[in-house]
Amino acid sequence: MKTYAGIGARSTPDNVLKQMTKIAIYLNRLGWTLRSGGATGADNAFEAGAGENKEIYLPWPGYNGKRSAYSRPSTEALLMASSYHPNWHACSQGVRKLHARNCHIVLGPLLDDPVDMIICWTPGGLRGKGTGQALRMTKDYPQIAVYDLAVPETIEILRKKLIR
Repeated sequence: MKTYAGIGARSTPDNVLKQMTKIAIYLNRLGWTLRSGGATGADNAFEAGAGENKEIYLPWPGYNGKRSAYSRPSTEALLMASSYHPNWHACSQGVRKLHARNCHIVLGPLLDDPVDMIICWTPGGLRGKGTGQALRMTKDYPQIAVYDLAVPETIEILRKKLIR
């Protein structure tokens, strides 16, 4: 099964959100499974196009009014998240759970099944905030391709990868 993480900033521009939904529709037709986190903005845009081929990892039950079989990050994910976050001690318990759910988005329910790629949007292509946490993980998983839609040539690169 091919999986991808569809993530990004809550402030993703509307034109990019539309691209994300179209990408998710296309990947769904190809049999790819979306992993995302239920946040407003990018996560919802990917989820809108993914159909039933999705795993939505929530930081807690009812996050953003959503239901999912994956609604609590594991203790292992919390520990893992702490190792990737540059200022973990300053994070509230809620923010820690948000970052821990990113570990599941990237590595699956048991943290042993990396996604094939991450498609995201980060402000200015700078890979910051919550999306940055997921992207920092890729330093230890170099097989995960990252496509940041804030970088102008990304759509063409992604198109070539998927069409071959």
